[in-house]
Amino acid sequence: MLIDFFYTLRAAKLPVSVKEFLTLLEALKLGVVGPKTPQAEDDETGDAPQGYKIEDFYFLSRATLVKDEKHYDKFDKAFAAYFHGVELITDITQDIPLDWLKKTLDIHLTPEQKAAIEAMGWDELMETLKKRLEEQKERHEGGSKWIGTGGTSPFGHGGYNPKGIRIGGPGQNKSAVKVWEQRAYRDYDDTQELGTRNIKVALRRLRKFAREGHVEELDLDNTIRSTATNAGYLDIKMRPERHNNVKVLLLMDVGGTMDEHIARVEELFSAAKTEFKHLEFYYFHNCVYDFVWKNNRRRFAEKFPTWDIVRKYNKDYKLIFIGDATMSPYEILQPGGSVEYGNEEAGAEWLGRLTHAYPQFAWINPEPQGVWQYRQSISIVQQLMGGRMFPMTLKGLEEAMRLLSQ
Repeated sequence: MLIDFFYTLRAAKLPVSVKEFLTLLEALKLGVVGPKTPQAEDDETGDAPQGYKIEDFYFLSRATLVKDEKHYDKFDKAFAAYFHGVELITDITQDIPLDWLKKTLDIHLTPEQKAAIEAMGWDELMETLKKRLEEQKERHEGGSKWIGTGGTSPFGHGGYNPKGIRIGGPGQNKSAVKVWEQRAYRDYDDTQELGTRNIKVALRRLRKFAREGHVEELDLDNTIRSTATNAGYLDIKMRPERHNNVKVLLLMDVGGTMDEHIARVEELFSAAKTEFKHLEFYYFHNCVYDFVWKNNRRRFAEKFPTWDIVRKYNKDYKLIFIGDATMSPYEILQPGGSVEYGNEEAGAEWLGRLTHAYPQFAWINPEPQGVWQYRQSISIVQQLMGGRMFPMTLKGLEEAMRLLSQ
């Protein structure tokens, strides 16, 4: 039963044992989730057990087969690859009817039409959304007023508006100032094999070694020299071990538009964990506010106040931001501008506090440098960083490391 599912997980390099797989089968047989049916016990087809909802089976199999949360993302990919075409695992639409969110109309506007759309101000945008929710009673496609798909309304998804609130569906024009959904971000994989050794070489420009501590390692060069001058009699020389004294505080943007850059950020993250012994990392989304987190699946349950980060790590740490800085300007300049919650202070305030607390800082941007001038938010972040924004290229990394090593 479900043997192919087991092999799919193993092919995805998940450390799933036969004993754990047997535990899953036993749980299904005992009816731990869903109704206990003969079909569920005797199914030999390799499909999801009959009589069970796919989301129930998903959570049961993850609980029995995955021992470490760092493997959740690999498990999700393998699960989706095996049970392709199944229903959504979770409902992230909250109270919005799902059929509203299915994109059935894709309007292509001319430059003149786009230029004619006037963006609402922040207060007017939020007030108008409240009125639409009270007035609208049915599904809507296209148009310029109601919540729906396509069209030029500032509410919904799949259409065009320079500043709107995305409700369901995928992002398209990267201009939403709020997002009505709870999104699941995944942690960057720090075991990702590097596609190029050049990233590690660039990061080494920041490493500063020092001799410290007790005699711990063989000094091969001095041993050879001393033995030669001692008429061939072995004369072993020891020396203090070399330690990398550089301390790095890494803050990484995750989710949303950063999904396009996951592979490159994982390479950089892996290289940083290899090169820097003293590395502390946290996640944020779009802009840093009053809290950050270490695990994306528990980002609302296990928050780390930004003030605590400032107090915990002294100014000896080199502060490195990694993010595309692509967001609505409201998210940087406006209290309550975060797409996920009502932040009391603007992101610009927190960026200022962090750069003041850590004089040696830099921002690494994976977005192509050629588009920076067309993104208002990138220009704002560049100003807040005092021009210390570098592209995620070999040259950009070398320049950033050279600046931080001064």
